[in-house]
Amino acid sequence: MSITVRFFASLRDRIGRESVEIEVNGLDCVQDVWKALVKQEPDARVLAAINARHAALDAKIQDGDEIAFFPPVTGG
Repeated sequence: MSITVRFFASLRDRIGRESVEIEVNGLDCVQDVWKALVKQEPDARVLAAINARHAALDAKIQDGDEIAFFPPVTGG
């Protein structure tokens, strides 16, 4: 099973890459993907999307999904 993972804004800077394609055999949900790539629990402020739709960190992933991680959006 293969997915594309994208990082946006300050997360892209922190992780050091914009996107990566990975095999996710054994990974079940969005949080598992984060932990596999970042090697730590996601910060409570990290937001995620699956195929351009907001998703909870415990949302299930499927083959071909595009997972995006981004910081909270603020405005003023």
